[in-house]
Amino acid sequence: MFDYLARPNLLEGRVILVTGAGRGIGAAAARTYAAHGATVLLLGKTEANLSQVYDEIEAAGHPQPVVIPFNLETAQPHQYDELAAMIETEFGHLDGLLHNASIIGPRTPLEQLSGENFMRVMHINVNAMFMLTSTLLPLLKLSQDASVIFTSSSVGRKGRAYWGAYGVSKFATEGLMQTLADEVEGVAPVRANSINPGATRTSMRALAYPGENPESNPEPHEIMPVYLYLMGPDSTGINGQAFNAQ
Repeated sequence: MFDYLARPNLLEGRVILVTGAGRGIGAAAARTYAAHGATVLLLGKTEANLSQVYDEIEAAGHPQPVVIPFNLETAQPHQYDELAAMIETEFGHLDGLLHNASIIGPRTPLEQLSGENFMRVMHINVNAMFMLTSTLLPLLKLSQDASVIFTSSSVGRKGRAYWGAYGVSKFATEGLMQTLADEVEGVAPVRANSINPGATRTSMRALAYPGENPESNPEPHEIMPVYLYLMGPDSTGINGQAFNAQ
C-alpha cells in the first residue's frame, strides 16, 4: 500500500470535485477528502447515491458537500459550461479534480467488440473526461495550488487481451494526463498525475472478475493514502507521474 499519513487538516479550505462520487472509490475519496477539511462537489449520475454520500459527510460533521447530478454519457457542451459557471459563482475557483467515473464495457476480443460499445466506453471514459478537464481548467488555474488526478489501470499501462475499449480508454487517460501535465508545467499552479487503484473491492471489480473472492481485495477506503497525497499540498511539484495505490 502507498505509504503516506495525512495530517487531519490537509485539505482545509479546499474545493474538490469528484466524479463518480456516488459509490466505490469515488464515494470513499469524497468522504476522505471531506474528513480532511475539503468542501467536496459530488458529481455523478445517480442522485440517490450522491445524496447518501452527502448525508454521511454531513452526519460526520465535515464541511457541507454539494450534490451535482450529471450524466457524463449524455451531457452536452453547454452543460459543462453551466457546471463551470455554477462553481465559479459559488466558490470562485477549484482546487482539485478527481476523475474517477468510468465504465468497463464488454470484456471481449476486439474482433467481437461492436463499434457502438467501443464508442460508448470511449465517450464516458475519455471524451467526457476531456470536456470536464478543459472546461474546469480556468477555475483550477485560479487556485494557488490545484491538483488533477486521473484514474488509470494496469491495463492502461500495458495492453492486455480482452480488455478492449476499457484498456484503450485508460491508455488515452494516461495520454491526457501527460499532455496536460506538460502544458501546465511551470506556467500554471496546476499539476496532473494518474493513479492505478489496483484490485479493490468494488462492484466494477466484481463485474470484471466474477470468479474472484472479493474479500481478497482491500476496500476503497484502504487505498486512500495516495489519493490524499496527490490532492494535498505535500505533492506540490509532483507532475506528470503515474502512481499505484497498492
